[in-house]
Amino acid sequence: MTTTPATPSSVTRPPSADPAERRARATQSFWTAVVGVPAVFSVLRLGVEAGGELQTTLLLVANVGTVNLLAGFLTTAAPLLSTALVAVFALGAVLRASVERMPPGFHRPLFARWVDSTPAWFAVASFLLALVTWPLLYLPLLLPAFVAAFQLDLTRLPEPRVPRLLLITAGFAGYLWLVGPTLLDAGRQGEALAIVLLLVPPFLALFVTGPLPAAVIRPLASITEAALLAMLVWAALPVITTPVLPLTVTTVESSSGIMEDVRGHVVTVDDVNVVLLQEHGGVRYVPIGQVRAQVLCPSEDELPRRQLRVRDFHVEDSLLEGLGRRVRPVHRIDAACRTVD
Repeated sequence: MTTTPATPSSVTRPPSADPAERRARATQSFWTAVVGVPAVFSVLRLGVEAGGELQTTLLLVANVGTVNLLAGFLTTAAPLLSTALVAVFALGAVLRASVERMPPGFHRPLFARWVDSTPAWFAVASFLLALVTWPLLYLPLLLPAFVAAFQLDLTRLPEPRVPRLLLITAGFAGYLWLVGPTLLDAGRQGEALAIVLLLVPPFLALFVTGPLPAAVIRPLASITEAALLAMLVWAALPVITTPVLPLTVTTVESSSGIMEDVRGHVVTVDDVNVVLLQEHGGVRYVPIGQVRAQVLCPSEDELPRRQLRVRDFHVEDSLLEGLGRRVRPVHRIDAACRTVD
């Protein structure tokens, strides 16, 4: 019995060479990262806030609802999450534009595969999330990132050239009108970083689109992936250590009539006790009848460090926070928040 040799067309391609399967794996890895990272961060936050004590962690898990935990994560970690997504889309689009000009068989970087497998609406939503959650001081960085992510090369616009130049000039003039007073204040206050962040990104947006030279694609892909991971780890530390519970100063009157101010985070309140996670460690159960007053206090991270404003919005506030302060202006900090150690 003779066997017919397999023709090249009948040979099954290895799974690794199937573009559809590679795209499916890239899609799965992308959405796993988007969903899994917030869940891991939320659990770590409870463990850190509990001081690493198992029983305290279990107490927080039992009393901090899923909705409260999600809300706390979104309000504090949304800038970090949107930063990671914006960086992936911007770098991935540049790498994809570069790889498309390479010969067949060139290995596509991970970020480029993620960009291929992500719908455009999700990328736009990521930029919108960054727009409302980033501090105003860093918002200009979104301009070159958006140009890179969607490959909007203004220098390649069709002729005539004069309207194109007028459009670019009008855009820069409007931007300088918006941030001009802030730049002058930053110069008087010696805020060099603020000047760079406000002035350089719009000019950088003219030169960030691809393609890149073939010699730099592979090292750039490896370096950017490692750098983004390192940046996320570095930026995640403040997010993990940010409290999920409100910080208060509770005035307690003991049975002997002595008043005491207890600074800590409210875990739960029932008909018997107010459960406080004290700022310097330990859980305290205060009988509800001994509570005489309670004051909500801001944390040190919420206090402003710069005296710069962009059209009446503080540069350290996001658009969401700035609009919120207009609806509900910041009240004076209670004296108890300042005097309690």
